[in-house]
Amino acid sequence: MKNNILKFYIAAVFFCSTMVLFAQPGDNDAGGGLEGNDPPAPIDDYVWVLALVGLFFVFMKFRAIHNKNIQV
Repeated sequence: MKNNILKFYIAAVFFCSTMVLFAQPGDNDAGGGLEGNDPPAPIDDYVWVLALVGLFFVFMKFRAIHNKNIQV
């Protein structure tokens, strides 16, 4: 029980302290827009890497479940 409360406190402090990181700096114009002159980030370059990592983790999870079922 004490371990669960400690995990809850750690998670609550983490989420409350990182709230500032979600804000984006805006321009000081009258429109109040958040769009700047920066080009968009190229997130499509490494989507295939994330897909491979995800498939690897799924494969390892299914392998662990399969090995657990065989040993029982």
